[in-house]
Parts: sequence; C-alpha cells; structure tokens
Amino acid sequence: MATRTHDFSEVQNTFFHYIREIKYATMVTVDRRNRPRARVLLPVWEIVDGRPVGWLAAYRTPVKTAHLAHNPHTTYAYWSPRQNALFVDSVSTWAEDEESRRHAWDLYLRGGPPGVGYDPVHYWRGGPDDPQYHVIRIDPWRVQLVRSTDLGSTIWRRDS
Repeated sequence: MATRTHDFSEVQNTFFHYIREIKYATMVTVDRRNRPRARVLLPVWEIVDGRPVGWLAAYRTPVKTAHLAHNPHTTYAYWSPRQNALFVDSVSTWAEDEESRRHAWDLYLRGGPPGVGYDPVHYWRGGPDDPQYHVIRIDPWRVQLVRSTDLGSTIWRRDS
C-alpha cells in the first residue's frame, strides 16, 4: 500500500537522496502513435515554491521535438541495483528564454542536488549561448518513491 501526500517537503529528502544515489534517469516520451520511447539522460533538480522543478540540458533532436510537441507528458524513471526507484510523472517543455538556459547551465555546474551535474561545456563548447544547447523544463505533477527494504511506496501528487 502506498502512502500519499500533497506536501513535497515530506518526500524531498528521499527524492534528493535517490537522485544523488542513481544520477541518471530514463526519460520516456510517446510518439504520434502513442508508442513509448526511452532514453537515458541526466536532469538536474531544485525546489521552487515547495515543488520540484527539473532541468534537462539536451540536444534538440527531431524525435524529442516531435514527441514533446505531440504530448508533453513524460516520465523520468530512476532505478538502482539496490532496488530503490523513483518515478517522476511530469510535463516537459522546451525552455527557450535566456534566463532559463543560463539558470539550467549554472545548476548543472553547481549540482542539482549537489553531487548531480557536470560541466556542460564538455558538450556545448560555446557555453550557454551555444546554438546546439537547449533546455527542457520538467514540471512534475506526481512523484513516486519506492524503498528497496520493504517495497513501500510514497506518492506525492501536486495539488491541481
């Protein structure tokens, strides 16, 4: 049985612990025929107004662009061999404004949470102004944490 909450602060520490432990997430989108597509990426996270917000530095590929245009609902799945798991159901949108692009860049550099991130200049030599550097904003509406010790589950759901 799952424990449920609308207060993200009740799951925030475990959320960040799992992300630090696992680091990489599988991002799942769907195509125009509602078939899933998964890819492994490294989002960074922060808390804004008591809610999680993720940022994903990414190449703007035709597949990702078409999928998000068709349906911006995405899932980011984290799993560790210890059997801890985290599932983030969200709406993902391209953040094309300068402020978001720079904010995500800085969050990757300092770590979001600390210990998760990298120097994006390894992929985008031109820094945050590199024309190949794009950012996806991740706005979760549901987060599920699964503990390995007893497979207990805690679900946070955003108030509508």
